Amino acid sequence: MPSVLIENGFRFFFFSNEGNPLEPCHIHVRKHGALAKYWIGERIELAENNGFSAKELKEIEAVIQSNKNQLKEAWNEFFSE
Repeated sequence: MPSVLIENGFRFFFFSNEGNPLEPCHIHVRKHGALAKYWIGERIELAENNGFSAKELKEIEAVIQSNKNQLKEAWNEFFSE
């Protein structure tokens, strides 16, 4: 599971096997046992949340927004191989 970014204790990553057929671009986020999944398209959308507070989700979303291009590039680079 490749880590793409670590910021404020949040680890942003994707699984090397993201479904067959491959799911659209998204990122998983983990911190202290909590886990979330965000779709990264035209908009950033929360897909799943298990344990993060509303405040943490807003922080995560801001980090994703600030690094959206980097996250999408990492996804495309990894899954185009």
